[in-house]
Amino acid sequence: MASPGSGFWPFGAEEGSAAAETPGTARAWCQVAQKFTGGIGNKLCALLYGDAEKPVETGARAAAPGVAEPRPTCTCDKKPCGCQKADVNYAFLHSTDLLPTCNGEITTMSFLQDVVDILLQYVVKSFDRSTKVIDFHYPNELLQEYNWELADQPQTLEEILLNCRTTLKYAIKTGHPRYFNQLSTGLDMVGLAADWLTSAANTNMFTYEIAPVFVLLEYVTLRKMREMVGWPGGCGDGIFSPGGAISNMYAMLIARFKMFPEVKEKGMAAIPRLVAFTSEHSHFSVKKGAAALGIGTDSVILIRCDERGKMIPSDLERRIVEAKQKGFVPFLVSATAGTTVYGAFDPLIAIADICKKYKIWMHVDGAWGGGLLMSRKHKWKLNGIERANSVTWNPHKMMGVPLQCSALLVREEGLMQSCNQMHASYLFQQDKHYDLSYDTGDKALQCGRHVDVFKLWLMWRAKGTTGFEAQIDKCLELAEYLYNKIKNREGYEMVFDGKPQHTNVCFWYIPPSLRGMEDSEERTSRLMKVAPVIKARMMEYGTTMVSYQPLGDKVNFFRMVISNPAATHQDIDFLIDEIERLGQDL
Repeated sequence: MASPGSGFWPFGAEEGSAAAETPGTARAWCQVAQKFTGGIGNKLCALLYGDAEKPVETGARAAAPGVAEPRPTCTCDKKPCGCQKADVNYAFLHSTDLLPTCNGEITTMSFLQDVVDILLQYVVKSFDRSTKVIDFHYPNELLQEYNWELADQPQTLEEILLNCRTTLKYAIKTGHPRYFNQLSTGLDMVGLAADWLTSAANTNMFTYEIAPVFVLLEYVTLRKMREMVGWPGGCGDGIFSPGGAISNMYAMLIARFKMFPEVKEKGMAAIPRLVAFTSEHSHFSVKKGAAALGIGTDSVILIRCDERGKMIPSDLERRIVEAKQKGFVPFLVSATAGTTVYGAFDPLIAIADICKKYKIWMHVDGAWGGGLLMSRKHKWKLNGIERANSVTWNPHKMMGVPLQCSALLVREEGLMQSCNQMHASYLFQQDKHYDLSYDTGDKALQCGRHVDVFKLWLMWRAKGTTGFEAQIDKCLELAEYLYNKIKNREGYEMVFDGKPQHTNVCFWYIPPSLRGMEDSEERTSRLMKVAPVIKARMMEYGTTMVSYQPLGDKVNFFRMVISNPAATHQDIDFLIDEIERLGQDL
């Protein structure tokens, strides 16, 4: 394993040094500033890079502390450019020397440019296959190697920049083409730009008056997503939440309110014993939501799945009838479109028929599989989703939108508002001068709500639906490529038969020492340890990452998922070779 002092700095700059200049970064920054800020941009760039474009001023201004006289504007053609920008000695500067302090413009522009340089170099390295996915160190090593403690006295800006570099040095490169560990992977440039913009805007989503454009974009985007679900004209409601678990809890909350609206004021003691149903392969958030809402995890009834991980409708109906005979009130069925491990799609049409028959709210957890609605080739796997009462869809998974970006879509308009509103008069005044329907905060559980929509909206504008479709189709094609390579390859066993429905490819790697052994308790015990050891070695070498887990009576197996459009056939080949290299001696 690499020691704390080893490895490489992923920025093209020495540890502790100022960020290295990226070719053309200074001039590009200047041109952007001039384009969007006009005279102010000219002035700041002149101060940073020379006097050529500096307007005539009537009075002299004192230089910012720690800032030397600016050097002339670079006119060389060398790439990378070695010319210096304004000399800023961060060793003598603190955050109090940045804006809004008086005369803080030069220091602020220089500091932020250095931060951007660090980020840009990290981004470039993230796509470089010769770099590590992770520079792994054990927690106690990182704690001992660096001082992470918070102090009473401020650090200098030089130390702050070093903190930025150190943090990124040990961060997982989730955009790396060989990072396959989670459902959320990849690094989209337009999405990244949108995230930077929303952080700079730093506003809240609860009213139109403080987030006018963002609120309208959420309205437009949610309507488009509901259209893709299949609700006529995009009718209904929805909201962006902190993640799929919260979106699923919203669905449970609204379903309960729909059946028993009095629960909002009187609580669970005023209503009968409720039960919900979901598959045994569903996400743990269904039970977690039941616990949080006071329904209780025992009130979530798990329905059996077939060998491919799909809910069995006949078992669902049987358990609903049983619950009703016991005096319980079935109020929600949570079907899954793209299970976490197998990537299975529950039979939504059959489930919808059962929900209609017994008058039960149908929710579809499409956090992982919802993105397939973008694909003409694969959206059939979600046939029946248009009959759902609510849908969870996480664009930060299959669509590659930067975390976090999760949407809850609700078919009945106004239900979220009735369920959650509290009429806070200091936020949601009824005598405002615009259409109050755009003040969306009262239908959310949160008060403070991050702007998550802009990343998705801007990426959708940049790619179009066809761009997302091509990206998703490519990931599914790569999963099929992996499946075809290993299904009959010596040393591999598939966890279930047949081509996977999603990008989840589940398999065991069987080391040479186990290939001749008959099924026995000893073989099972040894096989259980194979995936964890290979995964640990992957992380210590930093070459790739892929998830593993047990499921039911099946011991640890690899769950390969692909959602990064940067991945290629060569990366799949590399993964197979790496598993065999690291597991050959087990």
